[in-house]
Amino acid sequence: MQFFGRLVNTINSVTQIFTNPYRVKEVPAAEYAAHTCLREEGRVALYKNNLARSWDCLLVNPQSPQVAFRLFQLDNEADALLHFELYARQLHPFYESARQPLSLEDLQKLSDCFRNHPSWSVAHVAVEIGHRESFRHNHVLRQGAGGVSGGPAAGNELGRASLASCVNSTDSEDGCTPLHLACRKGDMECLLELLECHARVDITDRNGETVFHYAVRGNSPQIIELLGRTPTAGLDHLSHEGLTALHLACQLGKEDMVRSLLKCRASCSVMGMLGYPIHTALKFSQKGCAQAILEVDASQVRSKDPRYEATPLHWAKKAEMTRLLLEYGSEVNLTSRTADMALHIAVKRGRFDCAMVLLTHGAHTNARGQDGNTPLHLAMKHDHLDMIKAIVVFGGDVEIPNDFGETPGLLAARSSKGANRKVLLDLLQTVGTERCHPPNPDSPSLAPSAASFLEGQPSSWSSFNSLGYKDLLYVSTTLGQLLKAPDVVDSPSEGRRNHDRLLCLDGGGIRGLVLIQLLLAIEKAAGRPVREIFDWIAGTSTGGILALAIVHGKSMDYMRCLYFRMKDMVFRGSRPYESEPLDEFLKKEFGENTKMTDVQKPKVIVTGTLCDRQPAELHLFRNYPVPETKTSTEYKTSASFKPLTQPEDQLVWRAARCTGAAPTYFRPIGRFLDGGLLANNPTLDAMTEIHEYNKTLIKKGQGQKVRKLGLVVSLGTGKPPQVPVSSVDVFRPSNPWELAKTVFGARELGKMVVDCCTDADGPAVDRARAWCEMTDVPYFRLSPQLHTEVMLDEVNDTVLVNALWDTQLYIYQHREQFEQLVQHLCR
Repeated sequence: MQFFGRLVNTINSVTQIFTNPYRVKEVPAAEYAAHTCLREEGRVALYKNNLARSWDCLLVNPQSPQVAFRLFQLDNEADALLHFELYARQLHPFYESARQPLSLEDLQKLSDCFRNHPSWSVAHVAVEIGHRESFRHNHVLRQGAGGVSGGPAAGNELGRASLASCVNSTDSEDGCTPLHLACRKGDMECLLELLECHARVDITDRNGETVFHYAVRGNSPQIIELLGRTPTAGLDHLSHEGLTALHLACQLGKEDMVRSLLKCRASCSVMGMLGYPIHTALKFSQKGCAQAILEVDASQVRSKDPRYEATPLHWAKKAEMTRLLLEYGSEVNLTSRTADMALHIAVKRGRFDCAMVLLTHGAHTNARGQDGNTPLHLAMKHDHLDMIKAIVVFGGDVEIPNDFGETPGLLAARSSKGANRKVLLDLLQTVGTERCHPPNPDSPSLAPSAASFLEGQPSSWSSFNSLGYKDLLYVSTTLGQLLKAPDVVDSPSEGRRNHDRLLCLDGGGIRGLVLIQLLLAIEKAAGRPVREIFDWIAGTSTGGILALAIVHGKSMDYMRCLYFRMKDMVFRGSRPYESEPLDEFLKKEFGENTKMTDVQKPKVIVTGTLCDRQPAELHLFRNYPVPETKTSTEYKTSASFKPLTQPEDQLVWRAARCTGAAPTYFRPIGRFLDGGLLANNPTLDAMTEIHEYNKTLIKKGQGQKVRKLGLVVSLGTGKPPQVPVSSVDVFRPSNPWELAKTVFGARELGKMVVDCCTDADGPAVDRARAWCEMTDVPYFRLSPQLHTEVMLDEVNDTVLVNALWDTQLYIYQHREQFEQLVQHLCR
């Protein structure tokens, strides 16, 4: 039996050699009493195991001499001696400094660490396994300081002064110090111990990275703040990749690390491989990191990278990043070394959202960049239809040539492919050819004749299949004519007009952009601002807000940009929207204490709905004295209702808020709801108000001040496409199928009721036209047909740009009507 027992032990030993010879195992010390001890150093001994034909390394515990830990069991004597030297040297400080005997798990970690990282110092190993006690051991001092001797007590004090060379040693693998390793592991206690032992924070590894770079890759901002307690050059050191720790934190998107580095006074002005840290944050679209830098140093918005001399705005890849930079004062039209603005870069990269933010903050659409290309040239080259529409809508000129003599229209015909190509050619058919002629009479016409178009004959597209150079020129010429305002030969001269002009603006939420686009065309045609052309301006809802903006001197270009920016602030979340953003927006634009009568010319009429009574009543906010017919009813106290605020006491922002309080979109303000409930097209109400105002003047003996209407211009926010409705039948259902029909019918009926109440293009237009014709007053109604329905709270830039594109096409198609309007405005 004894023989079989030895045989089993031998087989087990041999099996372990072939499996894992470095697996630490607890063994009885008596087993090695009969074996030869080849080497012994401290508590570590090397035995020759004759039975297993192996060389075993044991760690003896003096407190339990009957038990030992076998550290390895090798079948090669040379390897065993080599590993013995390593284990004996490295284990010494660990088993002597440990308060409790080392466990099997601790020894296994040490064994693995010794073998995997033979170039590590004891300090490295101590950090790896979290054994802080060994930092103070005198053996560590000898390793680091070249042989310092003394007992444990002496070593403890000497450790603080002389451990520096050990704790600052670098390994041969990647050149990191124990402090690098502690930062990588995020071990705060080891890090504190190393810093007390004078570990340096400015030593770099083989990649040129300091401990700050390592800490950034971790998850503890407190480590960075601990390392940066005292000023050090390591904080702003550039690695071989051209990155400081701040650059790296921006690249990794670690906002908390960025803030900690900035708290330690890391510099934002160190030029890296790509540029400053702000450029890195923009390149990797890390908004939080960029914002943290700008909070500390807002001047970084003007910093330029070394290669292109581009500002952070050029580097922005997302709309939110672009907005952030603009909020901190970035100049939207600054150019890079290549003369490109941020808009040029956004168009080149196809960043439509960024381009829209830039356009709505005043980016120049016709600025010439590299090779003389405008943003429209670049959009045409890249065949980005939405971008093309947006730039044209914001004033992009299709006839500006680049340095090679190419116009954007020519590039469109040359580069456009697929569906976009057909859209441009369809555009030619839509706008006609009467103002654009081929450069040569022999060139075939690209558009159908006027007769065939009017007669509804099908177009011949054979000429579209292959475009020659002359045809390309023709395309660019046609696009050059598109969207241009009618020519005005004589500038308007007011002289002594004896009649008033009325401008009426419909309601429609964000579709107020359509009103702005129409007003821009009128201003360009007349050569004067709207507020100088009209004597009366009436508006409902968004039209009312726009009317107040016109009266207070806001330009239409500014209002267009403002509307695009406003929608993202106001239409957040779900309906009904919070009122505070809209209130703050109106206060900022009109002033918190501005009264209606502070600006009295031109006269303004803004509609609101009094909803504190049944039936509801229409109320008009004015910047002039109230006609006497209204004074007796609305502005006096009654048993049931409080009096209304007089114009001289009425705040402008509250009037704007009242007219825009659309039900289910915003909460009422006081007793007012949106004026669109009763007068979404305020034309008739405005004409009635003017009539009553003149009657009051006559009654007061001021008939000489009466000025009759001589022109009425009514602008709509666009007609939605007409679609069929299957059923509006609401009845008591008798089965599930009828229940579904009833629900669907009720929904359609409800929508129809709302549409009828707020209809601005139907009978209201017919009545106003008839009223004007009876009184011999010229009447102009301008409201484009939209290809898609645009909701009042639409925030999608593409949808809104398409609506403005439809408006521009409408302006071109109705240019004769615009010419007639301008003639009246010039009288």
